This record gives sequence, C-alpha cells and structure tokens, in this order.
Amino acid sequence: MDILKYCKREEADPQYMWDLSALYKTEEEFEKAVKTIDLMADDFKKNYENKLKSADVIKNAMDDYRDIVANIDRIAHYASLDVEADGHNEKSQKRSMTTFTKIADIENKMSFFETELVQVDEQTLEEVKNDTNNTRYIDDLLKKKEHILSKEVENAISKFSQTFSSFYEIYNTTKIHDITFPDFEVNGKKYEMTYNLFEGVYDNDPDTDLRRKSYEVFYNELAKYKNTTAMIYLSHCQAEKAESELRGYDSVIDFLLDRQNISRELYDRQLDVIMQELPKHMRKYAQIIKKEYDLDKVTFMDLKLDVENSFSKNISVEDARNLVKDGLSILGEDYSKMLDRAFDEKWIDFVNTFGKSTGAFCASPFLAHPYVLISWTGKLTEAIVLSHELGHAGQSYISQKTQNVLDNDPSMYFVESPSTTNELIMSRYLLEKATTDQERRYLCGQIISRTYFHNFVTHFIEGYYQREVYKLIDKKEGFTADDLSRIFKETLQKFWGEDVEINEGSELTWMRQPHYYMGLYPYTYSAGLTIGTQVSKMIVEEGKPAADRWLKALALGSTQDSVGIAKAAGVDITTDKPLKDTIEYIGKVIDDIEKYDK
Repeated sequence: MDILKYCKREEADPQYMWDLSALYKTEEEFEKAVKTIDLMADDFKKNYENKLKSADVIKNAMDDYRDIVANIDRIAHYASLDVEADGHNEKSQKRSMTTFTKIADIENKMSFFETELVQVDEQTLEEVKNDTNNTRYIDDLLKKKEHILSKEVENAISKFSQTFSSFYEIYNTTKIHDITFPDFEVNGKKYEMTYNLFEGVYDNDPDTDLRRKSYEVFYNELAKYKNTTAMIYLSHCQAEKAESELRGYDSVIDFLLDRQNISRELYDRQLDVIMQELPKHMRKYAQIIKKEYDLDKVTFMDLKLDVENSFSKNISVEDARNLVKDGLSILGEDYSKMLDRAFDEKWIDFVNTFGKSTGAFCASPFLAHPYVLISWTGKLTEAIVLSHELGHAGQSYISQKTQNVLDNDPSMYFVESPSTTNELIMSRYLLEKATTDQERRYLCGQIISRTYFHNFVTHFIEGYYQREVYKLIDKKEGFTADDLSRIFKETLQKFWGEDVEINEGSELTWMRQPHYYMGLYPYTYSAGLTIGTQVSKMIVEEGKPAADRWLKALALGSTQDSVGIAKAAGVDITTDKPLKDTIEYIGKVIDDIEKYDK
C-alpha cells in the first residue's frame, strides 16, 4: 500500500497509523473512565469545598487534584487525537464534543479549589510546600493571587470555559470540513488540491507554473471564507480581552504572557530584534532563490522553494528511523531507546488521509506515551521534521519520569526548544556526512528553508502581526477581514522590503494558522529556536557534557521558568546575545549556500 497516496482513513495501511490503545483499549474502557472521573470530581468537591483549613487536608487535596487532572488529560487526548486523525469521522466528532462538555462540567465542580486555596494563610501554605510535589504549584498560585477573582466569579468563568475555547474548534471545523478546493489544471495536466497537498507539496514545487497556479487556486478559495474567519478570530480576541480586564490586567498581552511566566521585555525584544536584524539575511536568501530558478522576480509564492533542488532525495519511513536514531545518538542510550519505542509501539501517524489535521505535531498525554502526527511526503526533509516532533516527545517523556502532572509541561516560551535542538542536531549530522559541495549546499538550504524559515520567518511574521492585532484589541477597536489582511501585508512588506513582491492573496495567510487561538504562541517558535540553536551548537561541539546538561534541563519540566531552564542548559536569555548569535548563524548558513554554489 502506497503511504504517499491520499485515501480514506479506513483504506490506509495500519502499519503506519498510530495506536491509541495505550490510552484506552476499548470504547467501553474509555466511557467507564469518563464516568469514574466525574465521580472523582464529585467526591473532591464533597471532601474539600470549604474545608481547606489545615496543611494535612490541603496536601491530601493536592494529591487528589493531581490524580483527577492526570485522568482528565488522558480522556481529553483520546477524544481529540481521534478527531485530529480523521476529522470526517462523525462518531469521533460527537465523542469529542461530548467529552469536552463533560470535562468542562468536571472542571467547574473543581473551580472552588484555587479560589479557596489562595485565601489560606501563608504559614499553612509554606507547610504545604514542604512536599516538593506542591512547591511550584503553590508558588505560582501566590504569584497570580491578585488576579484570582471571587469564588462565584471564577465559577461563572469556569462554566463558560467550553464556550471560550470553542473559537479554535469553529476555526478548525471551517478549515478542515467546510473549505474544499477545486481541482486545477496546468499545462494540460489535472491536479487535486487539499490543504495538506498545498502546504506539503505544491507550495515548494520547482515547476513555477504549477506552484504559482496552486497559490492562485488555494487563495482564491480561501478568500471566500475570510469574513467568517475574521469574525471567529475577533470573538476569540474579545473574550481574551474581557477576561484580562476582569482579572485586572491593563493589556491582554500582559495577561497572556503571565500564563507563560515571561516578561513583556523578553516578548518585545524577541520580535523587535528579529525585525531589525534578520531581514537583510533573508532578503539575500530570496535573491539566491531568484538566481537558482532563473526567476524574473521573487514573489511570496516562491519563498518556500528549496535550494539545490536537483539533489532532493526520497526516503522511506524505515530509513528515516535509522537516520534519526543515528543523528540523535549523541543524546545517549536512553534517548535512543525512546526513539525505538516511538516506532515499535506506533506512537506516530504517518499516513496521508482525508480529514487529517494539517502540519505536524506531538501530543503528550500524561498517563501514556507521546503521540506524533505527520503526513509523510517521502522527502529527506521528513527525517528532520520527524526529529523535531520526537524532540517534543523526548521532553515530555523525560520530564514525566521526574515531575508530576502539574509540573511536567514547561512554559510555552520554551516549548519549541527541545524540538528545534533535535532538528539542528540532525541537520549538523547530515552536513557532517555530506561528501560533495552540492550535498552540503542542499543541506544548508534545508536548514534555512525548513528550520529557520518556518520558525524565524513564518511564525515570527505571525507573531509580529499578532502583536499588532492585540494592540487594536487593547484600544477597544474591532477589526474586519480587510483590516487583518492589511496588517499582515504590511508586516510582510516591512520584512521583505523591495526584494520580494507580495502578490495578491498573500495577505490572507493569516487565515491558515490555528496558533492565534492558543495565546501568544507564534513568537515562541523563534524564542525556542534561539535556545535550540545555542544548545545544539554546544552539544555538537562539547559532546556528552553538553548533552547531559540538556537532558537534565528537560527533566525540570515547569519547576523552573524558561530563563532557569535555559540557564541549566548553558544559555543566558536574560540578554539579547543568544538571539543575535542565532541571527548571525542564519547569515553564516546563507553565506555557505553561496560558497558551495557550483
């Protein structure tokens, strides 16, 4: 069976599909678990509401709270992963909706916990903190004390939690189910169009006629949904602003950064330094593409092209497994065993099926192993994408061995560091193995076009645009689809200058990403890659000592903030040096592309 062929889920090869039985073996087991957790929440409310008076009672409550949260996490992943794999499956959709309605109800029953806990005298809480499982949670609770509202208001907000989170679901439903694309024809040949085909195949196809026609077809269809998508996004932003004001924040940006335990200074610095110092390097890269493909001009439609495309290699899943294991062997035997488990136990979903979520991601349920979704294209670069997602898997796998469910997930600011560290270790490994200048040039091109373009350009531009949108929200101004398109186009023009033509339709790129419904997520890609660039360099140059530091840093979970975890790995992000060094490295790789030119 051809893994590259698009088909219905039931027609795909099970060998290349993930196995969710590590979560629940049967539907009956899952349904029983949901009922059990509901009863656990009832008992929690009965046993602890208005009774959090002594350290011993609170410690018992914390144990029970962690148990419930871990089990909620498990049922949530089971319901959502099935939909991510096949959004066309009506049974899975209904299960997901029912499950998340039940989860909202369970969380509402437990909403009293934080509001009552924060009222407990500090001496008692200090005693609770003596149990190290409770330390970070209590410290964070006290930090946000001034933003926690009355029990009644918190309960009301909790009741609306599913409504507030529904904007992402509405966006995703529109994207996956409602938006369909027509077939198109280029030079007498017909082509099928889907989100995954456009983003994984056509947008970097070396055939200029095919590539540019696919852009035209894709964006023309996308434009039909721009007003609906803008209204969904506006509603989401207004809900965030309303909650930020209720909690006493002057800015919705500060409200969202507080969730990441990151200062406004670090956030603004990441965006402003990149916009100031990176464009000159990427504009030079754009001119390399122009020369490479003999283009009369470089447009937005050409930026995803590969350098040295004639060298492009195909790779099987099995060969990619061996390549990833070899490339990441520097991280040690335990890490290598984890990689074997990922393939042997079917953590990864490779198949190309209709209704499958676009892109690639890693999900990390606490009471099971991680899961990775990827739509396999057979290109060599998929090994790098795979190493990226397995970097996420490695972080959760390591931290869950040492941290409890409340302490295992690091800040969003840091979350892309493990993945991009892996990605760069793999790229450096492949460069070291290269035997010709053509291959070296190709790999340098991949480092820019995949790793840095994705994180330091695509998601940076999204993050810069997102900040401008939230500035409107902070001023109590609404926006339309045309406003969003204008802001996005202005951001593109500011970055690319006169070197790249921002063709019609490009301004609608804001419609393509779900990240805007996940708080201040886009900018964290470049933040994580800044750390990842420095860590991967140290690991490759120092070997085991740096790798050991990194693995210990990953084990910290959220017990330290991003500054502390980065410091444990040997990177000081309190200054702009790591960021500027990373931008300098990007410039060097682009220079190497020219150096290795035939």
